[in-house]
Amino acid sequence: MTLRAVIAGTGSALPKRRVTNEELAETVDTSDEWIVERTGIRARHIAGEGETTATLGAEAARRALDAAGIEPTAIDLIVLATATPDQTFPASATKIQDMLGIRDCVAFDVAAVCSGFLYAISVAESMIRAGSARTALVIGAETFSRILDWEDRTTCVLFGDGAGAVVLRGEDTEDRGILSVALHADGRHNQLLYVDGGPSTTGTVGKLRMKGQEVFRHAVVNLAAVLGEAVAKAGLEMKAIDWVVPHQANRRILDATARKLGLSPEKVIVTVDEHANTSAASVPLALDTAVRDGRIKRGDLVVLEAMGGGFTWGAAALRF
Repeated sequence: MTLRAVIAGTGSALPKRRVTNEELAETVDTSDEWIVERTGIRARHIAGEGETTATLGAEAARRALDAAGIEPTAIDLIVLATATPDQTFPASATKIQDMLGIRDCVAFDVAAVCSGFLYAISVAESMIRAGSARTALVIGAETFSRILDWEDRTTCVLFGDGAGAVVLRGEDTEDRGILSVALHADGRHNQLLYVDGGPSTTGTVGKLRMKGQEVFRHAVVNLAAVLGEAVAKAGLEMKAIDWVVPHQANRRILDATARKLGLSPEKVIVTVDEHANTSAASVPLALDTAVRDGRIKRGDLVVLEAMGGGFTWGAAALRF
């Protein structure tokens, strides 16, 4: 038998406030038609008072634990992917640990922006296979609304807040679990997608800045390549894949990537219309949506993929 990290349960959480394009157009120089045509986004959720990256992450984690039928006390590892932690330190993963009532476990944050959940999955999967963890919570949670420049209509319309989580459990199996992970980074592209602040540079949080067209071009090439890489590492062929769960940045990127790979659009999970770009929360949010509505079922071959600022990008192939 083979020790693999198996997804035992999924969960997600969204802020209470849902903001449509029409509502956004009341305060931003934009329109529903402009946003939908360029991005496919129709609404997003925006965190309100008392809603933070940690509170959203904790709620997503609770729902994943419930789905897995696992008590919080069984968790010995929490890896939180986020670019918008509650505080500079300590890690927001430790806040989630406390909210869940877990008195002792390994808990830390991973920062790889929109690719963060793939990086976090890789870390947790490696620790499970190495025997240093048995049952892990892997969470992607963001409150990007708090680092947006709401006067920049080219970026502020693209993002939303939310969280998604999975419970990973080590099992001796050859039939299920994470089959392969492929990760990459190229720091030369820092200035294409970044935040113009930080504790070590400006002493401020800063605001998100992006050169959209250049990011788009890199995204289509990198996402197609890494998805193919993960499938090949798993010893599979693209035609065997049941579902692709991509980072939900822009509907046009999703469509262009599918065309480049020759994938049927029906195999691609799309939630960007309702969630917008939730960065590290994007992939687990979409995964949980598709699991709960019955599209993704036990035994399905699934590929997760994402690209974010840095640039970072990655993909993971798994049998659900």
